[in-house]
Amino acid sequence: MARDVANVWWAMFGFSALVLLVVCALWIHAMLRQPREVDAARARRINRNWLVGGGLILPTASILALLAFGVPAGRGMLPLPVPGEQPLRIEITGHQWWWEVRYPDSGVVTANQFILPVDRPLDVVVTSADVVHSFWVPRLGGKLDMIPGRSNTLRLAASETGVMRGQCAEFCGSQHAHMILHVEVLEADAFDRWLAARGSLAHSPAPGAAGQVFDERCGQCHRVAGVSEGTRAPDLSDLASRPTLGAGVIANDAEALRRWLREHQSLKHGNAMPNHDDIPAETLDQLADWLETLAP
Repeated sequence: MARDVANVWWAMFGFSALVLLVVCALWIHAMLRQPREVDAARARRINRNWLVGGGLILPTASILALLAFGVPAGRGMLPLPVPGEQPLRIEITGHQWWWEVRYPDSGVVTANQFILPVDRPLDVVVTSADVVHSFWVPRLGGKLDMIPGRSNTLRLAASETGVMRGQCAEFCGSQHAHMILHVEVLEADAFDRWLAARGSLAHSPAPGAAGQVFDERCGQCHRVAGVSEGTRAPDLSDLASRPTLGAGVIANDAEALRRWLREHQSLKHGNAMPNHDDIPAETLDQLADWLETLAP
């Protein structure tokens, strides 16, 4: 789809450049040519020819050419029935400032990462839980607003594997720039394995004081498969396997996780997670150790 949109843009650019060159050439010719006498009938005929050619034929031909390029590209973005394999439905909800990604057919939920199979049509259903966001992965083409109380659907199909970046493209608050989506296109078998591993997740609670803190605080908002069922904040069931923390704010590793627990408000000011200043450092370290085990 991205390729089709680019082709439409280049066709429009090429045609507009051609029109500009022709207009400039006629303008220069009109300035340099010698005046000549014409009778009234010939003058009316010349005016009529320019009116028909420049006012009717040229715009009509231009619009028809644009439609010939644009309609197939626009149709490719629509969630229309396709022969053969049914599109995979993926539901993405925008939050301030993170992404909730659901695979309803498999019951899998993750956050801030959008994993998809290569060469398979997807129906990406987007909405918002708070303000207007916008789903945009430039390399996949298409940008679609995420509106509270409304679901919009975008048809996508990735033609090659690789890692891409998605970004909220509608200003949604102070951390709009830090609402990044990790996008990864996998081979079909690798995608099926990724999905199956997350569908069977069931973790054990954190031990000791860390478990109590998570149960009393974190678990009220965050879900961890087999441990808690919070729905207000990102699902943490596969946290340790994600490349970043805070929707792209910092890389996800052991040291970064500890830093995030202590400094998340300075790293991403205004996020909904409260400060943990009253929790002993040793307990936060134990909590971080347990969070590092949350992977398939």
